[in-house]
Amino acid sequence: MFTVIVTLDVHPEHVDEFVDAIGVNARASVRDEPGCLRFDVHRSVDDPYRFVLYEIYTDQDAFYQQHRAAPHYAVWREAAARLVRSGGHVNTFCVPVFPRDIPEGDGHGR
Repeated sequence: MFTVIVTLDVHPEHVDEFVDAIGVNARASVRDEPGCLRFDVHRSVDDPYRFVLYEIYTDQDAFYQQHRAAPHYAVWREAAARLVRSGGHVNTFCVPVFPRDIPEGDGHGR
């Protein structure tokens, strides 16, 4: 498994458009990409313009090759370029320490 945690700082005047765009991307990722096991969108309680994405993929290829080649990802990148503040995008790449404890990892999460 491969986990991606993304922190995004959004322009205040574009929050509603951002929420719509990331919702389309997140739902399409889980629905259309067999390697995308989870794609959660969270909003900071301390900063209403900061969002955190929690994504789980079957492996790195599912993220780097399949996800980034998906048509909905291209649309999302175009939106993010307008909606996310310059310097307001941080990716953290991880692997789960206890992958068997993640429901999506056992084949029963879908």
